[in-house]
Amino acid sequence: MSITADRKAELIKEHAREKNDTGSPEVQVAILTERISNLTEHFKTHKKDNHSRRGLLKLVSQRRRLLDYLARMDEGRYKAIIQKLGLRR
Repeated sequence: MSITADRKAELIKEHAREKNDTGSPEVQVAILTERISNLTEHFKTHKKDNHSRRGLLKLVSQRRRLLDYLARMDEGRYKAIIQKLGLRR
């Protein structure tokens, strides 16, 4: 269910704005999206795991808040990350 360190480093490298960038909204959204997709796969086999479902809802709302922030601050970066990750909005 969790992300391996290698996968996380790969996501950071792919979405970073600068060399040592780990905290930008783009990187955070990419990591959250990976965790959300892992949890979604988990629920295909564990339908009644309500404790993890609550965690999933928290992750989704955290990602939504980050995307809303990015949309307010820089519309171009927001559209770029949405397109790159294949998210709806």
